[in-house]
Amino acid sequence: MANKNYYEILGVDKSASDDEIKSAYRRMAKKYHPDINKEAGAAEKFKDVNEAYEVLSDKTKRSNYDKYGDPNGGFFGGNSGGAGFGGFSQNGFSSSGFGGFDFDDIFNMFGGGFGGGSTTRSSSAVRGEDLQVQINLTFKEAVLGCKKDITITRQEQCSSCNGTGAKGGTEYTTCSTCKGTGIATYTENTLFGRMVRQGVCKDCNGTGKSIKVKCSECGGAGIKKVNKVISINIPAGIDNHQVITVRGSGNAGRRGGANGDLHIIVNIKDHKLLERDGYDLKIKIYVPFYTLIRGGEIDVPLADGYTTLKIPELTQSNTVFKIKGKGIKNLNGNVYGDLLVTIVAESPKTLSREDKKILDTLINSIPESSFARYKSYLKDLDSVK
Repeated sequence: MANKNYYEILGVDKSASDDEIKSAYRRMAKKYHPDINKEAGAAEKFKDVNEAYEVLSDKTKRSNYDKYGDPNGGFFGGNSGGAGFGGFSQNGFSSSGFGGFDFDDIFNMFGGGFGGGSTTRSSSAVRGEDLQVQINLTFKEAVLGCKKDITITRQEQCSSCNGTGAKGGTEYTTCSTCKGTGIATYTENTLFGRMVRQGVCKDCNGTGKSIKVKCSECGGAGIKKVNKVISINIPAGIDNHQVITVRGSGNAGRRGGANGDLHIIVNIKDHKLLERDGYDLKIKIYVPFYTLIRGGEIDVPLADGYTTLKIPELTQSNTVFKIKGKGIKNLNGNVYGDLLVTIVAESPKTLSREDKKILDTLINSIPESSFARYKSYLKDLDSVK
């Protein structure tokens, strides 16, 4: 996570409020979502957007990031200000402040006295590639949380040869070029003179082994593709297009390298009646006009089940009722949003002759002065005529 300016990724200031960060995240996630944006690099930007939101939406991580450049509170991390050296890396410097130069490359180029020869610090280990999949959830599953089994195709270390690539895991000898280290020394002539560098051994491809008989299962690669079922715990309150990362569940690393990660993009099906707004739930319900006049009770759906709402007598149309704690659980704590119910009066499409007589009697019995807003309107109307 080091050296990434999460505020810049989401396009917000460092002083941005939680709502501004949430709004920016939704905008950027929609912009770079793989289902919408097919441009090269969009998927990587989508992951950066989710990573930025994961940090900035959590008060503790955001505080650590602002103070130290590291959401985990460590000293070595990215610099959120984006100035100067742009933070620290494990060797004490970062390349971000120097136009893309890598200090290792600079040290390796001149470390031997400008042409006297240099040895790079190399490793033959290669980290496995990350994998990205999508998962579809119902509205209820996303709000309440659930457990899902997903099937992925990934590269794993071959069990037949224990990742050696050799038959039975034994039909190999130590590479004579690198003496089993996987690293070989090469000499090159450059503009700066004769350079000596270390790199992955070309004879054994960094394995340190010379295979006598290849493994029939993986063809000597040491890894093979398998279908794997992974159980995922979906946290209650997850939102559409957010990403769940399962560390180490991507493709296998090579030559002792770490496995890649698995990134699961969440797609949530819309609810027939409810609408999500952050951690709140919203719904607009049309009721017979007389329910607002005389009052009554209606059933209101929740993500799971329903609740009863009492409508007081003489409620105005478009009144919003807030039912606290009936919304969605916050991902970062045991706090719930609210259910916001907008009640709208609906008139009948047809009236019988008898209905009209009854309504005429009602209309004639209620003076216009009882309708404060209408009375105010008539007053203002007279003033502009």
